Amino acid sequence: MEIKLATAFSGIGAIEQAFIRLGIKHKIIFACDNGDINIDIDTDKELKKVRKLSSIKEKKDYVQKLYMEHSRKQNFVEKSYLANYKVENDNFFYDVKLLDGNDFKNKVDLFVGGSPCQSFSIAGARGGFEDTRGTLFYEYVRLVKEIQPTVFVYENVYGVLTHDKGKTWATMQNVFSELGYHIKWKILDARNYGIPQGRRRLFVVGFKSQSACDNFDFPKEKRLKFTMQDFLLDNCADGNFNFDENGKIILTKGGQKVEKYLSQKLVDYVMSPGTKNFYHKDAEIDLPIARAILSTQGNTHRASVNNYVTTNGHIRALEPRESLRLMGFPDSFKIVVSRAQSYKQSGNSIVVDVLMAITKEIIKVIGD
Repeated sequence: MEIKLATAFSGIGAIEQAFIRLGIKHKIIFACDNGDINIDIDTDKELKKVRKLSSIKEKKDYVQKLYMEHSRKQNFVEKSYLANYKVENDNFFYDVKLLDGNDFKNKVDLFVGGSPCQSFSIAGARGGFEDTRGTLFYEYVRLVKEIQPTVFVYENVYGVLTHDKGKTWATMQNVFSELGYHIKWKILDARNYGIPQGRRRLFVVGFKSQSACDNFDFPKEKRLKFTMQDFLLDNCADGNFNFDENGKIILTKGGQKVEKYLSQKLVDYVMSPGTKNFYHKDAEIDLPIARAILSTQGNTHRASVNNYVTTNGHIRALEPRESLRLMGFPDSFKIVVSRAQSYKQSGNSIVVDVLMAITKEIIKVIGD
């Protein structure tokens, strides 16, 4: 069985990496991510133009040209993604708001993505599909509606459940129901699925089939075997963090020197509890379970929110490779961008091992 996979807000390919680690035969139908490049255009007007073009390639080229005309920024997410994965017909798209999902109707088995938590202008008491217009969530569900995948997986921060006094989550559930999908949802923490990182996220799994949904269960939690220290380059050199034939993490002993230490001035800053407007007393380092990896970890945050470790008696930040490991990416994942971009990309990703666990449960119920 070959799974036809598609992603929006694709990032550096967490679900793609999950399929690789699990050894599941798959084909990437398309990926889409603008690399956090914002351009000032009338998206409704431009989408209408895109829909009138005759081929997928024309549509893709038209949107990329728009980005080139309105921004000089490079799409670093695209660079990382294409260095690590092969996409069918080079179908990497730049903008979820300008992607015509009708081109892929009934061609996708699994559609995966997330979107930033945004408040909705709810016209009625319950809210629905049209009430979410203008949000990236709307674009995600628009694509579900147009593509009609067999299954979708949607990820977001767990705070969406209480956002706007619960109205946001109520609206999202109504929208999924409007689309004709049957959903199950749960908050999953990376530390319960093999990765020593405290990272709680909301996962929604939607099925076209009611019976498939009824038979689906979220993966059971398992005992954590590793600590953050196991993942450090000091203890496991670059190239020694891999996976076996079942996708399980294998660490080969033997470390390497990492000497990018913080200056004493920065140590004093990161170890301070902060001011009365930003006060955190728990400025701990060398935690066995990492704090949630941040997209802004390349900046120097206080130890109460970021991760710092001790090497040879000196304090340092995590290296890009270590941040990727803490998101479940093995050392075979190529880093082709700057340190700052790599930090940002790992912090924006979904934890691979959590998606692996979910994927195995999905495969059980969608049949051969």
